[in-house]
Amino acid sequence: MIGEYQKKVLRTAHYYTLGEIHTETRYFVLACHGYAQLAKHFIRRFDILMNDDTFILAPEGLSRFYWKGLTGEVAASWMTKEDRLDEIEDYCNYLQSLYEQYIPQLPEKVRIILFGFSQGCATQCRWIMEKMPHFHDLILWAGAVPEDLDYRPKKHYFKDKNLHWVYGTEDSFLTPKRILMHQELLKVNELDFEIHTFEGKHEVERSVLKELYQNMIDG
Repeated sequence: MIGEYQKKVLRTAHYYTLGEIHTETRYFVLACHGYAQLAKHFIRRFDILMNDDTFILAPEGLSRFYWKGLTGEVAASWMTKEDRLDEIEDYCNYLQSLYEQYIPQLPEKVRIILFGFSQGCATQCRWIMEKMPHFHDLILWAGAVPEDLDYRPKKHYFKDKNLHWVYGTEDSFLTPKRILMHQELLKVNELDFEIHTFEGKHEVERSVLKELYQNMIDG
């Protein structure tokens, strides 16, 4: 007879930062990468936002693997369908731990911007729904909110947040059908996302990111 068990263990997580925290820090960006990426590469997309008043943190998914064969590049993932609830709990605790580590170091009136790309969109949403951290802006880029969650009981929580959904018109993962389904999902859950599109594929287009970011902080 095969027995299946669970055991909590300590493990080492990795994350990367851009900028320094000081009394003049006004913006804190917590950015979650997509499937098969590494945080140390992903965070480079955000150097276009850097000023002395900005601090950026990019955590890396807890599961690493070889991408495209054993001799391929190493990549990371936030979760799979295998024991998914355990993986969700682990990364929610991980993100919350990072959040609680850095928030006390930041000035009281810092603007907190949460960013998720592709698989990182669901990662951000599940953490937000589980832990309800304080934040001001949420940017979901080339991904979607998880459809198995009911956001309506927490609509008061999202009411004063700035919500943005961004995708490229040539994104092969976001077909017209999937876009319509996601728009309907947002409507049913009473999530008021501002939608932004750009001519591009499944990627964080740096010039588009800079324009959106600048419009957010200027507005």
